[in-house]
Amino acid sequence: MPSPFDLNWQHESLEGKIVVALERLAEVFRVLAWEVSKESGLSPIQMQILIFCLFHKQQMATVSTLAEEFHLTKATISESVRVLENRQLITKKTNKADQRRYHLVLTARGKKLAEKASEFANALLLAAGHLQQSMKEQLLMALLQMIRDLQRQGIIHPQRMCWNCRFYTLHQQQPYCALLHKPLHVANLRVDCPEFELNLS
Repeated sequence: MPSPFDLNWQHESLEGKIVVALERLAEVFRVLAWEVSKESGLSPIQMQILIFCLFHKQQMATVSTLAEEFHLTKATISESVRVLENRQLITKKTNKADQRRYHLVLTARGKKLAEKASEFANALLLAAGHLQQSMKEQLLMALLQMIRDLQRQGIIHPQRMCWNCRFYTLHQQQPYCALLHKPLHVANLRVDCPEFELNLS
């Protein structure tokens, strides 16, 4: 298969142009994340951990979940957690049912820093806001389909999106959420749903 970075091939390939465009956007994420990291003195992954803990349920804030979320080893996550704990940005809350397990909880300092850091991608949010509604919906559908294809290839783990959820079904031939009891139009599809439960069927 040709490389999408081969300009001679890329210029004649729509797929190649899409891949390179995504690579450019990934570079924007990397640069913006590094800018915030430099200000705080933390690494990008440490910042991501804080942001994850800010916006997700406490029971999800474990080393195992974070390792799966960011496709890193538990040892790498544990080292980042140690740094964050030493800087008094997080604390460990022991699981009452199993003293060996714990959840990560943001301190007041950690929450304040996470709230500020979570705005690092706002430039991309602004750019997306300039698109017409129909283009936003087409782009969302295309990205979700690419994510699903990468899941099927085993490159990324199943994401917490509607198409992977046991509550996702069809009602009168239309996508429907059986938990929220509402039809799912394109704009309603979620990429990271807090009520997500993996469909094992």
